[in-house]
Amino acid sequence: MTACEIRTKVERPVLRERGQHEVFCGLTGIVWLHRKIQDAFFLVVGSRTCAHLIQSAAGVMIFAEPRFATAILQDKDLAGLTDANEELDRVVNRLLERRPDIKLLFLVGSCPSEVIKLDLSRAALRLSKQHTGKVRVLNYSGSGIETTFTQGEDACLASMVPELPKRETDATKLLVVGSLPDVVEDQFQRLFDQLGVPVRFFPPRRSTQLPAIGPDTKFLLAQPFLADTARVLEERGATRLAAPFPFGVEGTTAWLQAAARAFGVSDEKLSAVIDPASARAKVALSNAKTRLAGKRIFFFPDSQLEVPLARFLSRELDMQLVEVGTPFLHQAHLGAELAMLPADVTVSEGQDVERQLDRCRAARPDLVVCGLGLANPLETEGLTTKWSIELVFTPVHGFDQAGDLADLFARPLVRRTKLEV
Repeated sequence: MTACEIRTKVERPVLRERGQHEVFCGLTGIVWLHRKIQDAFFLVVGSRTCAHLIQSAAGVMIFAEPRFATAILQDKDLAGLTDANEELDRVVNRLLERRPDIKLLFLVGSCPSEVIKLDLSRAALRLSKQHTGKVRVLNYSGSGIETTFTQGEDACLASMVPELPKRETDATKLLVVGSLPDVVEDQFQRLFDQLGVPVRFFPPRRSTQLPAIGPDTKFLLAQPFLADTARVLEERGATRLAAPFPFGVEGTTAWLQAAARAFGVSDEKLSAVIDPASARAKVALSNAKTRLAGKRIFFFPDSQLEVPLARFLSRELDMQLVEVGTPFLHQAHLGAELAMLPADVTVSEGQDVERQLDRCRAARPDLVVCGLGLANPLETEGLTTKWSIELVFTPVHGFDQAGDLADLFARPLVRRTKLEV
């Protein structure tokens, strides 16, 4: 393995647009967070529309008892005819009586609860005192007002950071931040163990196992949409390690390399540990590369994964980038990724959906990555699409998932070819 030399800052023009945008709301993050934090419960304070969204997105079977629910705001709540706090306390008390296994309860704000100015932070403090010793109650906003769906996880994790214990000794040395599927987390755990780097993952699988933060704690972001979480971790004294994100062989190598160098692991040892997995990943990529090389791809802003995924597709699969749109462009966190994009590609931040649709139609790319609301209309116009939300729900990080990640982009093109025969 050749050591990766990654530039962390690049000056490039960015097309910034502010207009009508098409996104899911942050409540969607509950779908993967409730699976990750196994003793937590997510209580959405919202409307029936919120309840239908979460139920539909999660696809929960009728015999399952999920760890999320909606405290539905009725018309009389929205009109101020009842005390919403009294109603919320009643719902929470009934929930905790029924589910004594809950150790962490999130009160999740929504568009309706924010419109009526329901102060969930005060409600969380009140309920935490009421149930001291039994359950912790935190709150965050999952509202879709001026946000995108992955920011739900960011808000959730940021709300947990003040709960992390602080220790001068025996603190976490390396913290990997961002919700990862258990199988991916286990793979990274094995690699860090072989490197001799002590690591913890945040969020943990159990809320009672929160990692401690100390002055020597360093953290790696596993997801590019965790701006608020990174900020509050740094306010706690932790130090972020700048690195590309672990998508594909190149990104995963550079991500692990950032940790290895921070903890004094030699390039020789790093190479010995990761080369077998890297070689397997390159073989797995080869099949998809024959289908994707030379294909033109256009990203609409949706998940905030767009920039690192574009880097992966361009550099490892030889795809041609037409436009890379992202809802928010965090220059500090994405500096290494931006430096690896081709100089001539259009990078856009925010969205004016009609203008972007015009650019996409004019370009006629081979593949369009977009949200569900745009996919079907574009398909009727003869364009091939990939749902961006699938890239969040599917295990895609690390060496062992590199081939699966590439296949997610190859499948729509294969489907289109079969339909045209």
